[in-house]
Amino acid sequence: MSQATAPPPPTADSPEEVPAAPEPQGEERLVDHLVIGAGFAGLCAAIKLHEAGERDVVVVEKGSDVGGTWRDNTYPGAACDVPSQLYSFSFAPNPDWSASFSPQPEIQAYIQKTARASGVLGGFVFDTLVEAAAWDDERARWVVRTTGPGGGSTTYAARTLTSGAGGLSEPKLPDIEGLDDFGGEVFHSSRWRHDVDLAGRRVAVIGTGASSIQIVPSIQPEVAHLDVYQRTAPWVIPRNDRRYGRLEKAALQRVPGLQQAYRKAIYWGRESYVPAFTWKPKIAWPAKQAALLNIRKGISDPALRAAVTPDFELGCKRVLISNAYYPALDAGNTDLVTDGIARVTPTGIVTADGTERPVDVIIVATGFFTTELPITERLTGRSGRTLAEQWVETGMSAYKGSTVADFPNLFFLVGPNTGLGHSSMVFMIESQVAYLVDAVRTMRDHAYDAVEVRPEVERAWSADLQERMQQTVWHTGGCASWYLDQHGNNTTLWPRSTFTFRAQTRAFDVAAYRVRGAADAPTSTPASSPTSTPTSTPTSREAATTA
Repeated sequence: MSQATAPPPPTADSPEEVPAAPEPQGEERLVDHLVIGAGFAGLCAAIKLHEAGERDVVVVEKGSDVGGTWRDNTYPGAACDVPSQLYSFSFAPNPDWSASFSPQPEIQAYIQKTARASGVLGGFVFDTLVEAAAWDDERARWVVRTTGPGGGSTTYAARTLTSGAGGLSEPKLPDIEGLDDFGGEVFHSSRWRHDVDLAGRRVAVIGTGASSIQIVPSIQPEVAHLDVYQRTAPWVIPRNDRRYGRLEKAALQRVPGLQQAYRKAIYWGRESYVPAFTWKPKIAWPAKQAALLNIRKGISDPALRAAVTPDFELGCKRVLISNAYYPALDAGNTDLVTDGIARVTPTGIVTADGTERPVDVIIVATGFFTTELPITERLTGRSGRTLAEQWVETGMSAYKGSTVADFPNLFFLVGPNTGLGHSSMVFMIESQVAYLVDAVRTMRDHAYDAVEVRPEVERAWSADLQERMQQTVWHTGGCASWYLDQHGNNTTLWPRSTFTFRAQTRAFDVAAYRVRGAADAPTSTPASSPTSTPTSTPTSREAATTA
């Protein structure tokens, strides 16, 4: 892979025609940094920017509270599939987790507590939607138009714009004929209708992904009948969960270093999964046998066992964890339906074989827009095109999952190719936030008005990632998954270890960027090869310390 060259001294932009920024609507407010989203990513960005001395930070959140996906996903059984000792901020340990895998209410409470303790909530604006954001090249600012409660409009002009919207924020509804005309209740799993009583009713769950396998065993005992519509059987391994006893919780609260030791052990245990995903899928043979045993233990009917046994390699799709899903499918009031859905009638669901099954409530658990981030439709770059338009042609791409050519001073958190199939996204978020904060520090130290990743650097980064993807189980495992976009590229997952990603994002590599607004831009330090490990790669000891 070619190595990125050092940038030339900064010069004035070429005299190309640049579209004008949108006219401000309502009040315009100048801010240094605007962050979209108040989940783990947006909150982390606000906290770390404040710690770095950047106090003029506004976080715009469409919901009424912090939490993001953990605020929105309140369905029965909602819980994390990464142990909470690791699925939490390294700088805000929580000794009060009730179990190794914490349920949604505890995670949401943790985010709220961390936000309150951080002292940054004064800069958060809730119940406010970002309508449009466009780069104003003349002012070197992002002009962001928002709509708040009551329809009031505020326009922000921000030096940097950070998107923490994430890939699990916009629910994806299936395109099924007649769904809009169904006579009962229909709702997505992430928009759970707590006012709908399921007791004694006929319920259909469409989908067998991560949300569905938590919902099904939670509602199966109370419904009259449950139909679970499966397009592809997932791999489901046992959930090695346990509650912390009184003495263990006391030790976690009082013994210095114990919680950090738990975190490190979980981190390195999870990292041991990486070779099975990215190099040799056959290494996952023990996990595959555990999944098959999980089927045999949970299901007695041979035909049902066959129907839930995947026909692709473990890891090709997201690996799920549950001890209760298979017994719920095996229950007398549950039917697994593997025929495709042809249409929905006012009173039921008709499958491809012509069978109509009566149903009172339809729960849609069909995931989210992960390879087509809706926020990109509202981001307009220097050339006047939206990021959605750009990515339709090229597929999602961002240098280090963070920056995109033609979109100066825009930073993504949980951007393209930062997702994980094995470990904590909070670790990746902290890594990207460190990159963001160092970029802001670099801009301030050198009086840069704008930084924009060089197109050739971004292309080389993405080409290297896609080349690495070819040997991963996500490409060779024999499945079609939501990890892949319309071009057949995996633009969702990171194909290396997480400590490698942390090394790549430890410092802002200004040589990979076009800069504007300073006379002392670096001209002699070459940019590192986009996915090579820099000289500051952490040792095992260092990585464990920062896990």
